[in-house]
Amino acid sequence: MSDSTAQGIRLVAGLGNPGREYEGTRHNVGFAVLDRIASLCGVSFSKEAKWDAYIAKITLGSGGELVLLKPTTFMNLSGDSVGEYARFHRIPSIATLVVLDDVALPLGTLRLRTEGGSGGQKGLESVLMHFATEQVPRLRVGVGGATDGRDLSSHVLSRFGPEEKNASEDAIARAADAVLCTAREGMIPAMNLYNAAANSDKS
Repeated sequence: MSDSTAQGIRLVAGLGNPGREYEGTRHNVGFAVLDRIASLCGVSFSKEAKWDAYIAKITLGSGGELVLLKPTTFMNLSGDSVGEYARFHRIPSIATLVVLDDVALPLGTLRLRTEGGSGGQKGLESVLMHFATEQVPRLRVGVGGATDGRDLSSHVLSRFGPEEKNASEDAIARAADAVLCTAREGMIPAMNLYNAAANSDKS
């Protein structure tokens, strides 16, 4: 396990694809979670071409600053934006939390981890490559697997159905709370709270 709990999260990167045609899709859950955080904290995103990203900044109660970053590079090149921003501002990988969709998890399930592989998620894979380490904290938000025969690409670019609306909105809200908990309390308390909640839902 990395020492991200001691370092503290300084940068939160929500993964997704830019453009209106991708809004509300499963692959854009990372963007949706950051939008929710920005709304809760009363901040707005501004486009910063230098970083190929939309960026918002939150002042934490401790006096620290939390940066929210939504890459505009498209999912598979997310690391170009996240990696460059982190390097320039000297934010280590263990202080960067990546929020992403996960088709291997049931809809609404959250998985907060301090490190690990990409699990085939191309956006996270790009971030790990740019940091040259798997010690990058991540929050996976379950969006469910395809049940209608669609291929993976079509599934992740699809929107949630009417029967999934409540579960998806609840997942985005809980994921936003998990990110803020991580930033304010640390990785371990947030993992204990939000991963345990996911497990209890199965029992």
